[in-house]
This record gives sequence, structure tokens and C-alpha cells, in this order.
Amino acid sequence: MTEAASTQLKRVLKPVHLWAIAVGLVISGEYFGWNYGWGVSGTIGFLIATVIITIMYVTFIFSYTELTTAIPHAGGAFAYAYRAMGPFGGLIAGYATLIDFLFATPAIAAALGSYLHFLYHGIPIIPSAILFNVVFIIINISGVKESATFSVFITILAVVELLLFMGIIGPSFKMENYLSHPMPFGWGGVFAALPFAVWFYLAIEGVAMVAEEVKEPKKNIPKGYISGLATLIFLALGVMILTGGITDWRKLSNLDYPLPEAISIVLGKSNGLTKIFASIGLFGLIASLHGTVLASSRQVFAMARSGYLPRFLGAVNSKFKTPHWAIIAGGVISCLALVSGTTNQIIVLSVMGAVVMYLMSMVSLFILRKKEPDLERPFASPFYPVFPAVALIISAICMLAIMYYNFWLSLLFFALLGIAILIFVLMGKHKEKLLEDNMVAPIIVI
Repeated sequence: MTEAASTQLKRVLKPVHLWAIAVGLVISGEYFGWNYGWGVSGTIGFLIATVIITIMYVTFIFSYTELTTAIPHAGGAFAYAYRAMGPFGGLIAGYATLIDFLFATPAIAAALGSYLHFLYHGIPIIPSAILFNVVFIIINISGVKESATFSVFITILAVVELLLFMGIIGPSFKMENYLSHPMPFGWGGVFAALPFAVWFYLAIEGVAMVAEEVKEPKKNIPKGYISGLATLIFLALGVMILTGGITDWRKLSNLDYPLPEAISIVLGKSNGLTKIFASIGLFGLIASLHGTVLASSRQVFAMARSGYLPRFLGAVNSKFKTPHWAIIAGGVISCLALVSGTTNQIIVLSVMGAVVMYLMSMVSLFILRKKEPDLERPFASPFYPVFPAVALIISAICMLAIMYYNFWLSLLFFALLGIAILIFVLMGKHKEKLLEDNMVAPIIVI
């Protein structure tokens, strides 16, 4: 058997698995984080922001699926941008994807710590969040993975919990509560809320990292993406609108655990359902945390083995066959983010990485349509060029809004990118040509 054949990934994933991966990666965004958008825009302002972002994701996913099926590479946007724009394009897209997933991880870990603190007030938030990071580092290094069946199970459990949540608080919804202070900051608040609306859907693009393992990708990847996005749209709008109408929404706009708090307002903190809900909610957050740890470490590993990050990060442990240094590096960054920033700041950084990655992906799509018109595209973006253009324009608006309302965080984001580009050039990496078919250098096994 050849080396290529021995490392060939098995195509075993079906649409239900892709649905579970897509929803599982994202679903923590329905539990927390989005509510910070209320604080800068009000309920109606945030609803408008969410509708805009929903349109962006619908057009983006239909366009991104073209890239995922045409170039089924575990590096995702890094591979698409490299093929379209060369080394610098690959570097920028890879950097943005790293920021996307590396900072989504600590935000989810912080929410896990907050949920535990809500259940047991004696448990401190940050130390427990760091502990979750360490636990998942160990799990991923040791090669212990959820089976596809368990991924489906835990995602269904998280979805059912959100449906239960909506059913419990729905009867207490009052329109006068939802419409109180609807747009306290005017249209400027709508733009300020865009990154928190992105949090509803952020990380769904992580499905691209398993593209090489999908049965009949031409048919099944679109099914997985579309069913996952439809599920998330329904849950996002339902949770956001119903939660905003049960009390003064300002009481919930600055919490890492808005849903348990909402149920406690409706039923009382001593009610057993309140505790049960918060306990089950941990599973949805755990599913997303596992997914982002896995996705971020794969991205670090993919870029390291291609020479875009220090080569040792592309090492594979000889015993466990996992990229241990890539996993540890992601964990260290996550822990540093937890102790140095607030959850809303971490979310903004993660969203900025995602938005830049979306921009690079859509630009790559347009370039590849011109550069490689004969490239096999099992799934072509519908309504081309309208869909990718809409996704590109809204992504650009999001980026400008984030930069305007979060100047210092944006400066940090671009300063780190500038340093990465400088190091890249000084090391002469921009002159190296990677293999077009797999974009990898030999893997180091230690």
C-alpha cells in the first residue's frame, strides 16, 4: 500500500453527521454571547442586526459550499485562499481562521464556568473555565474522540433543550417588554451589534474541515450545511425574541448565562426545572467546546505542516497519533485569553477573525471562477455572482463596524497580522511553493 493510500481519510460521514457537526459547533452561540448585542442596540436594533447577519450566512454558506466541495482540504479557507491568491492570501486566511477558532474556545469555556457558577455559587468562573480547557487538551491529545453517533446524540439533546426553553418561557412573553427601549442607540447600535449577531452562527464553517471524510460530497455537504443553518436560524430567532419579552431585557444583556437566568425569572431560582435546564445546558456548551478545540488544533496543525507556523506544531505524537503541540498551543492561547480579557472582548476578536476569513473566502471564489474556470465544482453557488457578492458586502460592512466600535481590539488584530506577515517575509516563506494537490510538507513524527 502506498503512503498516500495509507493516509487516505475514509468517507463515512452522512448528512445527519454533518448536521450534527454544524449545529454542535455553533449551538453554544444560542446559549450566551448574543445577548451582549442587546446592550449596544436594544431588542429591535439587535433583531435588525440578526436579520442582516442571517442573510449574510445564507448567502455565504451557499457560496462557501462551492469551495468546500471543489477543494476538499482540511485547511479550509487557508487552502482556498492559497490556491486563489498564493502564499500571502493563504497566510491572511489562515491567520483569520486561527483567530476565529482559537478565541471562540475561551469564550465558550468562560460560559461553561459561568453556567457552573450559576448552579453552584462556590465554584469560581475563570479557574473552572481553565480547568475545562485543560481537560479537553488532555482528551484531544490522548486521541479520545466522540463517535459520530454520540455527536448526533449530544447535538439533539442541546436542540431539544432549547425547544424546551422556548416552551417554558413562551407563555410569559409580553410584547411590551420586548418593545421597551427598542433602539436606544439608534442605527449606530445596529452596526455595533453585528459581531454579537455573528455569534449566533459563528463556526458553522468548521464543517469544511471534515470535507475529505464525507460520503458523496456533491450531494451530502449541501444537505448538511443547509439543514444545519436552517436549524440554527429557527433557534436563534426563537430564543432571542422570546427571551427579550419575559422581563426588562437589560437585566440579561450583560450575563454569560442569560438562558438559565431567564428561566429562573419565569419559574424561580429554587424551581427544579431551573437547575435541570442549566445542567443540561452544559452538554451543549461542551459539544461546542470540543468542536472548537478540535477545529483550532487542526488549523494550527495544517498551517504548521505547510510551513506557515513553526514546524514543531505540525508534529504528530508517535503513541497517540495526535498533533499534541498544536493542541497544547491552542490551549495556552485560550487560557491567556481567559485571564486577560472579558467574554465580550474575546467574542469580538473571534468574530473579527471569522469575518476576515469570510471576506477572503468570497474573494477566493471570485478569483477561482476566473483563474480556474474548468475546476470541477460538484456544487456551484446558486445565483452567482449575487450570493457571493451579498456575502462579501455584508462581511465588509461587519468588519468596518467592528473596527469602528472596537478600535483597540481591531488594532491588536491587525498588529498581530502585520507581525505574522513580517516574520513570514523575513523567513522567505512567501517564496516557497506548496504542492497544489495537498499543500503539505512531510509530517514530523516524534
